[in-house]
Amino acid sequence: MSAENNSNTNQIELEEIKTQPKRHGLADWMIRLLKGFIIGFGGIVPGLSGGVLSVILGVYDRMMNFLGNLRNQFLKNVAYFFPIGIGGILGIVFFAGIIEAAFGTYAALFTALFIGFVAGTFPSIYRTAGQEGRKGSDWAVFAISAIVIFGLMLIGEQNFTQIQPNIIVWVLSGAIVALGFIVPGLSPSNFLIYFGLYDKMASGIKNFDFQMLIPFVAGAIASVLLFAKLANYLFQRYYSKMYHLILGLVVGSTLGIFPTIIFPSFTAKNLTAMKMSFIVAFLISIVMFLIGIVISYLFGKLEEKYSPQD
Repeated sequence: MSAENNSNTNQIELEEIKTQPKRHGLADWMIRLLKGFIIGFGGIVPGLSGGVLSVILGVYDRMMNFLGNLRNQFLKNVAYFFPIGIGGILGIVFFAGIIEAAFGTYAALFTALFIGFVAGTFPSIYRTAGQEGRKGSDWAVFAISAIVIFGLMLIGEQNFTQIQPNIIVWVLSGAIVALGFIVPGLSPSNFLIYFGLYDKMASGIKNFDFQMLIPFVAGAIASVLLFAKLANYLFQRYYSKMYHLILGLVVGSTLGIFPTIIFPSFTAKNLTAMKMSFIVAFLISIVMFLIGIVISYLFGKLEEKYSPQD
């Protein structure tokens, strides 16, 4: 009787196993699609690193292992990341339209908001950078990277703040954006905003401008293939210094955006279009910046709470 019961139990379990993959497989596929959508959101919105979101959602480690060892279980990994990739594309396209609309009459104010998003990541990156302790050399890397990037932005204000897009520019832009997925905490949007390319990128994505998209995607793919394994190596060997380097880039580029992009945009023509005085526009930009910091800071707390690496 016991053997008969065991046989019946095993048969029931086998039937459950047969029926579960279809139901669970579809659910799992949809969950990965949603994860990709959220990661795409982080990849396009300033301050919200796609790499950080992939860490929070438990995708980052497997992604980096796949990119660092493409031949290992290639087809299995492609099948796993396919819905994530589709979701990422959908997220980028959807939010690109919102960002394009923001860069209209009130571009300076929304730029301040987006830069606030970036600045708000500072506490999160600071905590991450100090997980293995801090040395004097780490602080030196931070200070040098912040000063150098801030200085370069000031020096290049007249020459680089309005770069005219071309194939090479979009290839490099795609490569820069891809770094945000490879390096958690790095938000490349600061540099695209500085170069005057961010709104053009969003517009090209929204309108499916293949003259922009093809070189942009090519640059992103090349960046991932070239730097994924290198990034893994550098973070394993020089963890603290790499994150202090990122911290310096965040601080220096954030500070550099105000004198080079935001304040110079408060021209008489733009102020008239916004129907604001310089003082009002200045104060609102500061408020928008602070709002961005708060939102990004709360996002950082979410990362700290749910990151599988904690």
